[in-house]
Amino acid sequence: MPQGEIVRVRYAPSPTGAPHIGNTHTALFIWLFARHSGGRFIVRIEDTDRERYVPGSLETILEGLRWLGLDWDEGPEVGGPKGPYFQSQRLKIYQQFARHLVETGHAYYCYCSQERLEEMRREQAARKEPPGYDRRCRNLTSKERGEFESQGIVPVVRLKVPLEGKTAFHDLIHGTVTFDNRTLDDMVLLKSDGYPTYHLAVVVDDHLMEITHIMRGDEWVPSVPRHILLYQALGWEPPKFVHLPMLLGPDRSKLAKRHGAASVLGYKANGYLPEAVLNFLAIVGWAYDDKTEIFTRDELIQRFSIQGIGHTPAIFSQEKMDWMNGYYIRQLSIEELARRAMPFLAQAGLIDDKTDVAYLHRVMPLVQERIKKLTEVAGLIDFLFLEKISYDPALLIGKEMDRSATTRALESSLVLLKAQDSFDAVALEAALRPLAGQLGLTPGQLFGTIRVAISGKTVAPPLFESLAVLGRDRMLKRLAQALELTKTLR
Repeated sequence: MPQGEIVRVRYAPSPTGAPHIGNTHTALFIWLFARHSGGRFIVRIEDTDRERYVPGSLETILEGLRWLGLDWDEGPEVGGPKGPYFQSQRLKIYQQFARHLVETGHAYYCYCSQERLEEMRREQAARKEPPGYDRRCRNLTSKERGEFESQGIVPVVRLKVPLEGKTAFHDLIHGTVTFDNRTLDDMVLLKSDGYPTYHLAVVVDDHLMEITHIMRGDEWVPSVPRHILLYQALGWEPPKFVHLPMLLGPDRSKLAKRHGAASVLGYKANGYLPEAVLNFLAIVGWAYDDKTEIFTRDELIQRFSIQGIGHTPAIFSQEKMDWMNGYYIRQLSIEELARRAMPFLAQAGLIDDKTDVAYLHRVMPLVQERIKKLTEVAGLIDFLFLEKISYDPALLIGKEMDRSATTRALESSLVLLKAQDSFDAVALEAALRPLAGQLGLTPGQLFGTIRVAISGKTVAPPLFESLAVLGRDRMLKRLAQALELTKTLR
C-alpha cells in the first residue's frame, strides 16, 4: 500500500432480505481490516434490483451491523463526502458512464429482444455450447441502429470484450489469476430501463468512492476480469482485490439453514451474545496463530491481517459457535447475565416491570454454568417464578421406587424441612442427605423425587441452591402438593 494512502473499504449489501451469516462474515472481515488499518469502513446499499427488493430489509441489515458493533464511517444514516450511498440514487451517474463507454468504442447498444435471447440460449444448449451472448449487435451500422430505434426499441448497453488475449489480476490472498478473454461474453452494463447491472454500478461506485481494497467472497472471482476490462476502458486504476474464503457446512457443502446458519439477527433472537458471534465469525477463515481462539474486540482489531486469512473454504461449526457462546455467558457478571436474560424471561411471561431484580440476581447463578444460549434460561428456571407448577405425578416415582416409597420420601422430607431453621443450600443438603439412608434410598432417588416436587422437572438447576432460592414457604407448599398428588398414583 502506498505510503500515506488511507484504506477505504466498503460493505455493499442488497436489501433483498435478512443478511445471511455469510454476508455478515464478509462484513466483519472488511470492518476489521478498516479498523486495523486506521481506514474508513463504508456501507453502500446496492438497491438497483427492484424486483427482489424486500421492504424492511435495509433496517434489518443496519440493525445487524449495529448489534455486532460494526460501526460505519460513511453510508446510510451518517452520510459522507462520496454519497449518495444508495445506488438507486445514482442512476444518472451510471447512465453517463455507459454513454461514455459507447462513445469511446468500449461498449455498444444491443437491440435483441428477450425472446430472441431465450431462443439463442436454447440453441446453444442443444449444441452443448456454453451460454453467452452471440454478439449479434456488436457491429451494427448506424443505419441498422436507426432502424431498430425507429421501431421504438430501447437498447441495453453491452461491454465490448476483447475477442482474444487474456485478462489477469492479482489477488492479495490467491495471487495472480488469469482468464482467457474468449471465455467472457459481452455482458450487459445498462438495462433498457436505465438501471445498471451490478458490474457497471460496482466499478463506477468503487472508483468514485475511492475504494482501495475490494473485499468480498470467493464466489465473485469470475466477475473480476470483466471488471478489470471496465476499469481499463474507463482509464481507471483498479483497487486491490481480496477474495475471502467461502463458508461451508461441516459436510463441506454450501452453508445453509440445515447447518444451523441463520441471519445475524436470528442469532440475536436465539440467545447468542454479540461478542461471542463476533469472536466466532472472526476465527472462521482467519487465524492469528495455531492456538488462540478467544479474542476481545480490541484484540481482533489489533491482530487482524489479510495474511492471516485462509486460502481455502472455511468450515462453519454450529457446535463450536454454541460452545463459544456458552464460554462468553460464563464470563458475564451475574448482574450483566440477568440484564441480558431479562428480554427472554419477559417474552416467556416470567417477569415484568415489577419483578424484583435482586431475586433475579439470586436465580442467575443456578444456570450460568449450564446454558449455552440465553433462550435456555426460561425453561430451566420458570418454576422459581411461577406460583403454581403442573406436571405428571408419575414423574415423582424415581428409578426402582414405588408409590409407597415415594410417599414416605415426601412425608419425611416435609417433617424434616418444617423443623429446619436454616434454609441456605449447605444446611439443606446437610439435613436431607442423611435422610436418604434412613429411608433405604440412594441420595439420587430421594433428591430426584424432591426435584420433581419443587420444579416439575426431572432435570433442573442444582437442587439445594434451588430450594434455597425458592424459599421455605413455597418449598413446603410444593412438597405438600406433591404428597397429595401421590394419592392419584397406583
